[in-house]
Amino acid sequence: MKASYIALFAMVVVLLLAEAQVSKAVTCSPTQLSSCVSAITSSSPPSQLCCSKIKEQKPCLCQYLRNPNLKKFINTPNARKVATTCGTPFPKC
Repeated sequence: MKASYIALFAMVVVLLLAEAQVSKAVTCSPTQLSSCVSAITSSSPPSQLCCSKIKEQKPCLCQYLRNPNLKKFINTPNARKVATTCGTPFPKC
């Protein structure tokens, strides 16, 4: 009987962890980074919104870098500076 409770508890933990991973899924949308445009195109510091969006979109950055239309904006010294300022390491894809 005790073993069945342990097995049930283990299953619940596994399901909760799986649910947590699903809820962390990010929808990759480069428009989410629109709050960073002024920081990337000028020397102005990034806003808190920009930094939170960069952190949120971090799993998507390599995908953006592979897109020739986006790469020219994302793979720039200013974009790297913004990412560093926000505490998000620039990805090595």
